[in-house]
Amino acid sequence: MTADAVPASPPTADRVVIFDTTLRDGEQSPGASMNLEEKLRLARVLEELGVDVIEAGFPIASNGDFEAVRAIAGQARRSTIAGLARAQRKDIDRCAEALAPAERKRIHTFISTSPLHMKYKLQMEPAKVLAAVSESVAYARSLVEDVEWSAEDGSRTEHDFLCRCVEAAIRAGATTINIPDTVGYGVPEEYGALFSMLRNRVPNIDQAILSVHCHNDLGLAVANSLAGVQSGARQIECTINGLGERAGNAALEEIVMALRTRHDKLPFITGIRTEAIMNASRLVSAITGFVVQPNKAIVGANAFAHESGIHQDGMLKHAGTYEIMTPESVGLVRAAADRGGLVMGKHSGRAAFRARLADLGYALDDTAVDETFRRFKELADKKKEIFDEDLIALVDDQIGHAEDTIQFVSLDVRAGSRAPQRAELVLLIDGEERATSATGNGPVDAIFNAIKALYPHDARLDLYQVHAVTAGTDAQAEVSVRLEEQDRGAVGRGADSDTLVASCRAYVHALNKLLVKRGRAAPGL
Repeated sequence: MTADAVPASPPTADRVVIFDTTLRDGEQSPGASMNLEEKLRLARVLEELGVDVIEAGFPIASNGDFEAVRAIAGQARRSTIAGLARAQRKDIDRCAEALAPAERKRIHTFISTSPLHMKYKLQMEPAKVLAAVSESVAYARSLVEDVEWSAEDGSRTEHDFLCRCVEAAIRAGATTINIPDTVGYGVPEEYGALFSMLRNRVPNIDQAILSVHCHNDLGLAVANSLAGVQSGARQIECTINGLGERAGNAALEEIVMALRTRHDKLPFITGIRTEAIMNASRLVSAITGFVVQPNKAIVGANAFAHESGIHQDGMLKHAGTYEIMTPESVGLVRAAADRGGLVMGKHSGRAAFRARLADLGYALDDTAVDETFRRFKELADKKKEIFDEDLIALVDDQIGHAEDTIQFVSLDVRAGSRAPQRAELVLLIDGEERATSATGNGPVDAIFNAIKALYPHDARLDLYQVHAVTAGTDAQAEVSVRLEEQDRGAVGRGADSDTLVASCRAYVHALNKLLVKRGRAAPGL
């Protein structure tokens, strides 16, 4: 262990381990690809948040995943770094190689155990699956001390067979046993009872930590996760903003704040520093291009907003009338909200700008501050009032684009009722500045045609949506674009006081993410 390494908190009877899989399961959400620098940045934020275990990726899936896991393993100081592996030696070897630099490392190996999966996915008899459990876990344990075993589609597995698999995994050396609700089929009473059953029937169950991993297909991921903890599980696998394939995973922020707020009914603790939640949420949203819905619990824009007159009256008399937690407890600054979020103006200096970003949970390097401050000054010349939401949009639009293959330079558009609409566009592609002019059926179509002319590709536009960051006709526009190419998708976001510029930035962002995602594939639990 290095001198600056800080060991994770030891487990106790009421301590719940938080296992974050945003970088692995979350990235499998269609369009949510991340490049290496983005993954490293997010891993640092997860450590600052206090996450116990960071599942950094699936090393066998691609060289990109392998390098990302290896790089994250090398920078981690507190968190255990986990890599995913199927029940195959080549997967486990690749995983161990990627995790080698980590101070604390975990191989997470899995195999399907439900009748449906064994018959149609694996095409294996139960006896062979049981043998694979023992062999894979034993081999992983020969390489690292910390091994997690998962029963894919565990919530639909026959109880007798699940018990045999769990017992075999523990006997072979598994230190954590994860029972995923892979397809989001379970309901809380049923899922909780599954853990009670395992604790009652598996003789060596006390030798491992039980873990929950729930998907949100029926909107029950958080409820199921908490039910599992109430029935004896002491690890929760989750993601920031509930990111994940299909309907997503259990949301880390909802789980942690439920445990903190309802400690009377859920007497468990975590090592999460909840004041860092908003920073993590914003970073994930900015990197993936997935906008957090306004009414999302804990981190949505409306989570602490009170518009009803009755609610406002109660809030003025006592905040506890309509708030069960404080904005500060998740990293929001109430002082800014109380004055409508207005914090900056055209005369604000760099020091005040950096301080305000810090209040909002951002820690940017000097280069990022300089570029964001430049765009802030440009915005302040156009917009009378600069709100926190404007600063957040600027920073989110700036984060993670320094190494993009394609970068926005400038745009001029001719629009109006007299066709054709025309876009004159300049992009920086692989460090070389290129310019073109294109027409289209409207200004946005013209812009997108210009991008295609400068960087030819076959991706189709699957989503284009615009929303205002704040109120008023001078509000910044935030645009989301989704591109599809064969079986791959990518979502990009762009923000600007000019909706057309924001549209161009969003398309370029999505195209860059699609380039990153080419050649990627990985199964999920």
